[in-house]
Amino acid sequence: MTRILIVEDHENISLSIKNILKNEGYQVESAKELREGRNILQVTKVNLVLLDWMLPDGQGIDFLMELRRNGLRLPVILLTARADLVDKVLGLELGANDYMTKPFEARELLARVRVQLRNYSSGPHWHSPTENHKVLTVGSLSIDHERHQVRYKSQLIELVKKEFELLMLLAESPEKVFSRDEILNKVWGYDIFPTTRTVDTHVMQIRQKTHVDLIETVRSVGYRLRSE
Repeated sequence: MTRILIVEDHENISLSIKNILKNEGYQVESAKELREGRNILQVTKVNLVLLDWMLPDGQGIDFLMELRRNGLRLPVILLTARADLVDKVLGLELGANDYMTKPFEARELLARVRVQLRNYSSGPHWHSPTENHKVLTVGSLSIDHERHQVRYKSQLIELVKKEFELLMLLAESPEKVFSRDEILNKVWGYDIFPTTRTVDTHVMQIRQKTHVDLIETVRSVGYRLRSE
């Protein structure tokens, strides 16, 4: 069941959105303050957050940054009366998946919600098997950063440090194409100067260990992780 959290202090707006979503079959939680929203996320699995920018106990944008710092990648749509381009850009750059200016039409809201839920279901997400323990999942692939473990279809895959870091880089942005130079800079760093052949070798080793071509070669460009 898809569950959506509304964090909005204006009672009429919150109730209106809640009714729109419920009529489409979504389960809905609502909060009037960031504190309430934070508590709901701690005890309830939520698939998407509709987040007001200005709230009684703080700014939604700060809450959004908090979620991203904690590794929570569920989609967040900002709801705000701020219509300036600079505010939209700021919200998106700080981690929002979408931005809606009040007032908005019900059909547009539902369309944007569907798009974000569809993208999230096929993209990467973090879950917490225990408190403060984050695992990244993309389809049948799971990466436990803390324990330095990779599993594909529940089978443990042994990767060395750079193989692990390369796979993590690609898994955090599935379908995004990374050039060999970009991978070198992000995984090996600017102070070390291996050749692009190093990237090819590590990709080949990951493929051999996973026994599947999770990493796709984009001819003359680089590599990307295929989302299943």
